[in-house]
Amino acid sequence: MTLTRRDLWLFWLFALLLLATGLGLRDPWPADEPRFALVARQMVESGDWLFPHRGTELYSDKPPLFMWMQAGLLWLTGEMRIAFLLPSLLAALGTLWCVVDLGGRLWTRRIGVYAGWAVLLTLQFTWQAKKAQIDPMVVFWITLSCYALLRHVLRGPDWRLWVLGWAAAGLGTITKGVGVLALLMLIPAGIAALRGWPGVRVHARDVRFWLGPLAFVAACGVWLVPMLVAALGKGSADYRAYVDDILLRQTVTRYANSWHHGQPWWYFIEVALTTWLPTVLALPWALPAWRRRLQRRDPRYLLPLVWVLLVFVFFSIPSGKRDMYILPALPMLALALAPLLPGLLRKPAAQRLLLGFVVLFSLAALAAGLAMLLGQPGFERRFMDGRDDHVAMGLAWMFTAVGGFGLGAGLWFGRRRAHAALVAMLAALWVLYSLVGAPLLNDGSSSRGLMRNVGAAIGPDAELGLVGWREQQLLMADRPAADFGFKRDPALQFADGVRWQHARPASRWLLVEQGEGLPACVDRAHARDMGLANGRRWWLLDAEATRGCH
Repeated sequence: MTLTRRDLWLFWLFALLLLATGLGLRDPWPADEPRFALVARQMVESGDWLFPHRGTELYSDKPPLFMWMQAGLLWLTGEMRIAFLLPSLLAALGTLWCVVDLGGRLWTRRIGVYAGWAVLLTLQFTWQAKKAQIDPMVVFWITLSCYALLRHVLRGPDWRLWVLGWAAAGLGTITKGVGVLALLMLIPAGIAALRGWPGVRVHARDVRFWLGPLAFVAACGVWLVPMLVAALGKGSADYRAYVDDILLRQTVTRYANSWHHGQPWWYFIEVALTTWLPTVLALPWALPAWRRRLQRRDPRYLLPLVWVLLVFVFFSIPSGKRDMYILPALPMLALALAPLLPGLLRKPAAQRLLLGFVVLFSLAALAAGLAMLLGQPGFERRFMDGRDDHVAMGLAWMFTAVGGFGLGAGLWFGRRRAHAALVAMLAALWVLYSLVGAPLLNDGSSSRGLMRNVGAAIGPDAELGLVGWREQQLLMADRPAADFGFKRDPALQFADGVRWQHARPASRWLLVEQGEGLPACVDRAHARDMGLANGRRWWLLDAEATRGCH
């Protein structure tokens, strides 16, 4: 086996170890995971896959492609704990494959492996890949589109890849509207071709050029056309509101006039410099090296770097920003960085910086663990709301183990092989988090503990109604639960819930979030405090508790 092939196999083994460990050991956690998992489960149960529902209401915040994948995997496996995380895992592996293969085609197979490591070891990438949010899937579609477009314009023409690039952008768009950003790659490609950069060809005069836009429209139409036909055919105000919200308010309006997550324009620079560690540690050496290669008119650097800059600019314009928005830019940044890494890792200064990162990260983890073991209440309290005491103790030992292992790896590999110490420390972090941390946190984070206690309190034959609920309560309920709307005012939900309860007062219970306080009409002598879950206090009310609320 050649050295490059061995390194490739080693990379994929580590990728599976870091990304797949822990699959099936936890339930969906808020803010987004329970929402998508609930929608997927309702698709399977109701057979209505075209219009996502959250309880009794239509869910119009996101297109359904990601939820279709979860629902399909749930239908195949019958196990939500596996099905809800599999799309993110497969998307992350697909993203890594695109980067590794493209790096190998534009440079060498060894450079492709370096590009893969640069993505895999980035903290934000692995963290998001181990969560069931839409973003890993969007990153995959955008990366696949960039992969295909770059191969066409730099190593083409390859019209099948051209069509694939546009189709992937279309599928990314019906996963999350920003999937269309992949097509921004054509801006630097077109400019480079017009200015005569060597090896760049857009082939715009070929009639087959228009197969790309057609593929984009066809990919979007997989969902858009049947949705519009069905929604407009129903003639219902709810479905018209669904169309308006998902096609206008959640895209154009949200971008032009964001209504939450306000951040300053430089926010994503801060995000990249912190959550893209340790990859961004290479930037002090990479920036002058990129400038020299651009001066030589090497389009392999120009196209991905300009595209990364355009993505940063696009997301920095609106006031609403979340840290994961910028993640699609990471694979192309890693691609442009990869050819520099073999030489960079031979520099003593770079090795010292990498070792410093390993030591500081390990010391921080060790300090966190010791603080919890020694009973520092301010730090420990962050993990204790609605959780048993053993959770803090288990997390304390996990942090201590990660910190100790990282320091040991730093001492073992030393200043000449700090990159190996980095891989060892991050492997310990993600494996221990997946096998120890996540299962410990699961009952409180997923509301499984709350809903298990609720089920035990009301008995197997009782009916349950939810007021002021979150997706995790409906998802984790041990029986079909009634809801009275999700976005409606909690007071209106409570009023409907009381009427529902008193239709069968002997067997119906209400689970109510306290919010600003229980309604004054509630008899607290008959209300059961179910404790905290996800930072909120929950009360279980029988018909006696709500007798005065008619």
